[in-house]
Amino acid sequence: MQEVALAAVAQHAPLTESSKVGAWLRQIAIRQCLLYRRRRGRQFKLLDRFVRRGGGSAEEGASPDPLHWLIDIERDQNVRDALASLPSRDVEILLLKYTEDWSYRQLAEHLGIAESALETRLHRARRRLRELLARRDGKEGPG
Repeated sequence: MQEVALAAVAQHAPLTESSKVGAWLRQIAIRQCLLYRRRRGRQFKLLDRFVRRGGGSAEEGASPDPLHWLIDIERDQNVRDALASLPSRDVEILLLKYTEDWSYRQLAEHLGIAESALETRLHRARRRLRELLARRDGKEGPG
């Protein structure tokens, strides 16, 4: 319901006739349900590919390899540290895109910029993050 309410508020063509509120909200709700199903389907496909490549276990009770578990924790911490050293504008774009799964259009509207400008900012933010992570990997090598 929150997604439907947010979508109704964000409509570019607001309702002009109050007698059609029910049908208008119904269409918004249907669209939000379809978007949710599409997003979940993509997540399931990604998880399925990950499991098939041997990156994880499909069984709930399977215990992960301790070395992989430790490496995953270390990688997550490195990403968090690198994000903390990026400008807040880059962090916002990266988090909204990759953790909240916002589209380019949603991000551009949120930031009040054109989609092409957003693509450039996102590209630069990813490049900065990659560079920071590469530097961290270089520092933590055998010394």
